[in-house]
Formats: sequence, structure tokens, C-alpha cells
Amino acid sequence: MFDNYFRKDIPWGGQVLTLETGKIARQADGAVMARLGDTIVLCTVVGSRSVKPGQDFFPLTVNYQEKAFAAGKIPGGFFKREGRPSEAETLVSRLIDRPIRPLFPEGFRNEVQVIATVLSHDLENDPDIVAMVGCSAALTLSGIPFFGPVGAARVGYVDGAYVLNPTLAQRKLSKLDLVVAGTAEGVLMVESEAHELSEEVMLGAVEFGHKGFQPVIEGIIALAEVAAKEPWELPPEDPALAALKARIAELGRAPMAEAYRVTEKLARHRAVAEAKQALLAALEAEGADTAAAKGLLKDLEAEVVRNAILDTGRRIDGRDTKTVRPIMAEVGVLPRAHGSALFTRGETQALCVATLGTGQDEQIIDALTGEYREDFLLHYNFPPYSVNETGRLGSPGRREIGHGKLAWRAIHPVLPEKEKFPYTLRVVSEITESNGSSSMATVCGASLALMDAGCPIARPVAGIAMGLIKEDRGFAVLSDILGDEDHLGDMDFKVAGTEAGVTSLQMDIKITSITFDIMRVALEQAREGRMHILGEMAKAISGARTDLAATAPRITVITVPKDKIREVIGTGGKVIREIVEQTGTKIDIEDDGTIKIASTSQEATQAAIDRIRGIVAEPEVGVIYTGRVVKTAEFGAFVNFLGARDGLVHISELANDRVAKTTDVVKEGDLVKVKVLGFDDRGKVKLSMRVVDQETGADITDQVGERRPRPPREEGEERPRRERAGRRDD
Repeated sequence: MFDNYFRKDIPWGGQVLTLETGKIARQADGAVMARLGDTIVLCTVVGSRSVKPGQDFFPLTVNYQEKAFAAGKIPGGFFKREGRPSEAETLVSRLIDRPIRPLFPEGFRNEVQVIATVLSHDLENDPDIVAMVGCSAALTLSGIPFFGPVGAARVGYVDGAYVLNPTLAQRKLSKLDLVVAGTAEGVLMVESEAHELSEEVMLGAVEFGHKGFQPVIEGIIALAEVAAKEPWELPPEDPALAALKARIAELGRAPMAEAYRVTEKLARHRAVAEAKQALLAALEAEGADTAAAKGLLKDLEAEVVRNAILDTGRRIDGRDTKTVRPIMAEVGVLPRAHGSALFTRGETQALCVATLGTGQDEQIIDALTGEYREDFLLHYNFPPYSVNETGRLGSPGRREIGHGKLAWRAIHPVLPEKEKFPYTLRVVSEITESNGSSSMATVCGASLALMDAGCPIARPVAGIAMGLIKEDRGFAVLSDILGDEDHLGDMDFKVAGTEAGVTSLQMDIKITSITFDIMRVALEQAREGRMHILGEMAKAISGARTDLAATAPRITVITVPKDKIREVIGTGGKVIREIVEQTGTKIDIEDDGTIKIASTSQEATQAAIDRIRGIVAEPEVGVIYTGRVVKTAEFGAFVNFLGARDGLVHISELANDRVAKTTDVVKEGDLVKVKVLGFDDRGKVKLSMRVVDQETGADITDQVGERRPRPPREEGEERPRRERAGRRDD
């Protein structure tokens, strides 16, 4: 039935990677079932055979989706089905997109959709790498023009050694989580989080990963030799278009070069726009196809900018290749925020705000691997006004999610342990101006805001974005790139870290690949730039403040015996809710008996502590407590005096005088002071009011004396009968 079924088993990192095609999703242009262990991802590719009229860009869409059944789960929520993509799914979609996008032919405008669906997850092998490999294989088999295949691998660093595709358990022990993708010739994409590792270790990890996925590339090629579809025929290059491109360069090179000499961003954009308009008007007067000319203008811009840098060593804004733009850093800019910072680098600016919360503020994440809580949140916002544009405000897009996660990875390794700083941390980065590398401005601003909030991070973190201009005659690595240099260059290479080492590295290549020699130059140049930025940041604040802001909650941690947790919580949470409502605090209780009490008022915190201590404390003989009468009886009163613990004040211990009725002395709801006399044979507490001054709480046992117990009767002795009052003898 499956005549075109093919399978390739690839030994890889001690396991077997299996690629199957021709059995499932046979109507797609390309479909591959990729399997590693018991993790299985179905990867499909479909391309449109026609181009929409007026299409001037390459419409590539990548969707990665996780099905709950892959881990034997039913989705949560009201509808009980998968909904909008999670943050993790969005990030993996970007992870697949970034290495494959540069490998489509220049000028290819057909719409292509890549879908990766996780069908099975063994909770050991992460499906993201499997999906990247499977999508690369599906593209290679589809016949769609694609200069692949691409390989991908995850690299860990455990006990000083690199680990290829570490399992989820191994990743918890690793000081590095790095994903690298590329072709047989070089690297196209890197994404990583590291615990302050050196540039040499980071570069070694990239090289290790690149070497590690070569068997995958070879396996995909072997599969394509037997299973690939006929390649699409690309339309031949139009000679008229080549002539038009030459004419555009002839007329527009000088005006465009002059426009790009303007150093200020908005003025430069206006000058470039005017040069384009004048050029199009001249071409229209000559009878040229202006619609086609618009698509070629970017080529002219790239030529002008790139050649100027290679020829003169000077960039758009007048800097050389290594100089970082002027930096201004401020902290404490918002009076009511727990921590805030304004970081400005040239024409890029980030307003970062840190908020300290409690365990109740942790984000609950329902992942395939199981539900977990995240106590560090970093949210990046890019409003349209930051680039002098109008636009719709809505939920964050893929770019916002990706940039926020990059900054999260940069900061996460230096955060204090939860035991030392028991707060949920949220940092929000509002990009108020942008001209290149707003994600790295977010890293710097987030570091400053956390220190301003009093979060004891290990060391300040700074980030810098590097660019690349690469031609046959040479290359130039650019520090702290502008937005235009990002658009017209060949590489976006972002490095974040402390003075001790790298915490995050992200790289995207727009050409087929770069060499490790170029990466080595970029890493060293980035280190120099990072040290300069850290020095500028230290002028504002060099370490965490010792005191929290007045508006921030103070968290006090106490511990109680595990067997007392139920008493603190109470039936249905009644006791803990009452403590929270009456004291105005937030209280988190953990299974090991750790209790975290948060409040901006020390008095409220102490009141909550006293209530909890009272609940878990054991009564001590001879100690005086304050309690409340909860019930009266003929024989005495029951007093709640120590949390949920009650004791009995016998009617004979209510007062020194004879008491006829319990209610003559106390009523339900009365606050009284009692002394613990001891315990009966059933463990019940015996209390006394008569030996305690009810006004001062002082022990007056010596003044009233102890009640003497009756002497024991002799054997056979009868107890004398008490005569009734008014009885006559006969």
C-alpha cells in the first residue's frame, strides 16, 4: 500500500535517529516522521506553486505544535483541547525558522508552510531538536528550492565535558544549554544559556555541536537520494531585470551614499526616502518598470552601506567597527516601583521595571513534561512609537516573545537561590526608542532594575549585538550594530554576560554560513564591548541595594513541624484564610513545613508569625496564656488558648471563692488569662484562672495558695456524709 515508503536509521549520540517518509501525510510536498528514543515528531512542508501578484517578500511560516496526547495528558481549560500556541511552542517555531530561512533562493517568493507536530514525548529526548531535523529532512525531500539540508543538535556542559543531546535529567546538571544548527559547511544559528562560561568554552560548544550533527546531514542526503521529489523549476533570470538593476546602481549610487552619510536615524531615513523617490521618478521618466525597481532598491542600499564599511572602516553613524555608542544609565526612575532603570545606548532605549512578588505570583506552566512553576518572568514590549511608526497594540508577537526569552536567558544564571531571596521576580522592558539591539538594552536595563530592587544577583549582566559584513574581498565585524546594519548585514550575533563569563549567546546568519574564525573574532570583540558597557552601568549602580523599596513586600521565612501544617491551614483553609484576612499578609505554605509571610508592614508580619507560632506551639506546664472561652458547662469552661488547642478550667479553678455556676464568672467569647496546671490521663490540658491576675496576667499562686488535695482514706474508712442545710436530728 505504501509503495513510496522509505526509512533511514542514523546512529547519533549513542541513540538511533529514525527518519520515515511515504507513510503519513502523503499529500504534503514533503513529510517526514522523525523519531529519537520514543519522541516522535511529524514534520510536513507545503509550498504554493504560484506567487501572489505584487508579492515582494518570501512568505515562510513555521508552526511547531505540541499535542497533549504525546505525553498521555488531557489539555486543561474549559474546552479541553489545544488552543493558541504556548510561549514554548512559539520559541521552538522560531528555532526552526531561523536556520532554514537563509537557505531559500534569493528572489524566491512562493509561500511555504512548515508544520511540526509532536506526536509522542518520552520525557527524555526534547522534541525541539527532533523537530528541527525532521523539518530539514521534509524540505530536502519536497522538491521546493532549498539549499539544505540543515542539521541541529543540543550541547550540554557537565563536569567540564561537552554532552551531545543531553536528556532532560542531564540538562538539570549542565552549566550550558546550547542549540546549534547549520549546514555541512558552517553554522547558521545558535541559541544558548550559560552559567558564566568563557568565550573559549562557548566556541568549543558550537564546534562540538556542528561536528555532532554531521551524521544527521549525511543521513538526510542519503534519504533524499532515494525518496526526494523532482525539484521545482525556477524561472530563469530576466535579462531586463539585470539591466534595470545596473541602471539603478548607475543613477542611485551617489545619492544613496550621500543619504547614508547622515548620522541621525530619523533624518537619515528621510534622506534615504527622498533619494529613493528621486531615483524612481528618474526611472519612470525613462519608462522603466518602477514596481520591479522598488524591489531592487534594497540591493542598492546594501551595496552602498557594505562597501563603505569595508572600504573606509567607517559606519553609517560615523563610528569605527569597535566603538560602542554613548551610554546613559539611571536607576530609581519610578518612585512607586520596587526597582526601575532607564538604559539608553545611542538611539536605543529601554525602560525596565522590576517587581517583587510572593509564591502566589509564580506562573503555573502546563508543559508536556508536567506542570511546574516559574518564579522569574521577563516580558519585553516593543510599541510602534519606539521606531516612529503607528501600529496596532495587542498580545505579544513572536519577536517580542523571542527577545524577552533571550534576555531571560541572559539574566537567569545570575539570580540568587530561592532560599536566599524567596521572591517571585518579574521584569518588564518597555522599549521606548529603538535603533538596533533593543534585546541587549533589555538585558542591561533588567540587570540594573533588579539591583535597584535589592535583588542580590551574582554580578551585573550586560549585552551587546555584533554584526558582520562579509564579501569575497574580506569581512568586518561590527560592535553594537544599528538597525540598518542589522537589516543590510550578514549576521546578528548577540552576546550577554558578566565580567566572569558569558550567560547567553544568540546568533542568526543571513548567508549560507560563517567560519569559526569569524565567530572567534566576534566573540573577542563582543567581550571587549561588554566590559565597556559594564563599566558604564556601574556609574549608576554597581551592586544590589541592601534595603528593599518601601513599597516592596518583606518576606519572612519560618518553619513549623510537618505534622502541624494541617492545623495551620485548618479545615478547608479556614484558619490560614482568617490569619491572612486579619493581618493583611500573604502566606505561602510548603509541604516541608516552610512558611513564607509577606507584607509591607513589619507589625502585620509579626502578628501573623505570632498566630502561627501559637497554633504549632505545645502548651507548657506553669506558663500563662491568653485564651477565649469557647464553651461553658456545669463543671467548668473550655478555653481556646493556643491556636486550635483547648483546655478545661474546672469550676473550682475559675475563682478563689466558691462558684455556684460557671456562667457567673465567664461567658462564651470572653478573653481570659489561664495557667497550665498539667494534663489528665487522656492528655487533656488542665487550666486555672484563679491563680492568674486577670488584669495584669501575673501569676498570683503564692498569694492565693494551692488547693490542697484531700488526704487518702485508710483502708475500710468510710467518707463522712455531708449534712444537708436545715436538717433536724430525730
